[in-house]
Amino acid sequence: MFKKILIANRGEIALRVIRTCKEMGIKTVAVYSTADRDGLHVRFADEAVCIGPPSSAQSYLSIPAIMAAVEITNADAVHPGYGFLAENADFAEICEEYNIKFIGPSANMIRGMGDKVTAKETMIKAGVPVVPGSDGLVKDIAQGKKISADIGYPVIIKATAGGGGKGMRIVEHEEEFESQWNNARNEASASFGNAGVYIEKFVVEPRHIEIQIVGDQHGNVVHLSERDCSIQRRHQKLVEEAPSPFMTKDLRKRMGTAAIEAGKCINYEGVGTVEFLVDKNRDFYFMEMNTRIQVEHPVTEEVIDRDLIKEQIKVAAGHKLGGKNYTPTMHCIECRINAEDPYNDFRPSPGLIEHFHSPKGHGVRVDTHAFAGYTVPPYYDSMIAKLICKAQTREECITKMERALGEFVVEGIKTTIPFHIQLMKNQDFRDGNFNTGFMNTFELE
Repeated sequence: MFKKILIANRGEIALRVIRTCKEMGIKTVAVYSTADRDGLHVRFADEAVCIGPPSSAQSYLSIPAIMAAVEITNADAVHPGYGFLAENADFAEICEEYNIKFIGPSANMIRGMGDKVTAKETMIKAGVPVVPGSDGLVKDIAQGKKISADIGYPVIIKATAGGGGKGMRIVEHEEEFESQWNNARNEASASFGNAGVYIEKFVVEPRHIEIQIVGDQHGNVVHLSERDCSIQRRHQKLVEEAPSPFMTKDLRKRMGTAAIEAGKCINYEGVGTVEFLVDKNRDFYFMEMNTRIQVEHPVTEEVIDRDLIKEQIKVAAGHKLGGKNYTPTMHCIECRINAEDPYNDFRPSPGLIEHFHSPKGHGVRVDTHAFAGYTVPPYYDSMIAKLICKAQTREECITKMERALGEFVVEGIKTTIPFHIQLMKNQDFRDGNFNTGFMNTFELE
């Protein structure tokens, strides 16, 4: 087992990793920008190293600064968390070159799954269902129009290096193809330095359901059931739950098997998530694979009673999986509490938190790095907390979440708490009648 792990991240995920490391008897190193010098992850780690100014590019995305911190603290492993360098193949490769264990998959696995076109080709070879579309990148508008006509509108143009909804445009009719093509490529180039795009059939009214998998260094891959992430805004998840209210026993078996095959075909090591679109007929299609721990991992932890960070660390250290797939035994919902104003188009709301009270009670968990007196910086992701509730049934879980949200007090900044309270009261949500387009018609009162 590792003696000392450096956490190349910040906020709640850095804290989350530190807690598990302490329980496993592993020393921890926090890294921080000058904007995070008062962060809780800095306070609770065994050691802390400042790696630069507030800008992510000069701190949390600076591989030289992080590797210098690894060297001066003699850490023997790096946990990247999510975001920042978590899916950066170059970083994983550099760690390997210097005999530092990157707690995650290899650089080749990250590259293979990070490029959407390559990932899709790999899934086809593995027999995993994929959305009909172009065979690789589309070279020009004429080819794009022909492919779109062949598979039928609506289609979606996607950046091959994309993520977070960037470089993605839906085309309803041929007349708007050229303008949407240009918009997607320009945004992709600006966001990722890569204007390459591909085309897929746009699945109407889909669910976004993902399967959590874990693979070890001995060729074993298991799945830990599903999460429903269909409540999202501009391709950013807002609420996640397990099990999915749309799931059936047969669908879970088929999707779980497909996810395991996806992992086995690349000899996957670590925790990962295979994401699918599921249409109204419960036909599912591979969308992408995330080669890291995800924001919503506590949802799975609560319904199967396993510490996924611990599993991740054990696999990285060479431990063998038990070979068991899991089925949810409880119901769990996670609400992302963001420093955003839901009444003002979810505009970011950084600033000083004057008062902070997190909810308590049976089946209520809050993962957060925020506290009274903490200043939410404007430089990073706006999420300040995750409220996670579990209960025996979905109805009980929603009721518990509504109660907990009403008990959650954050003063001094705007948050998404009012949005989540209204969502829990919404009848369509309570009935499980929603898809990825839900937020297009949802109106805050």
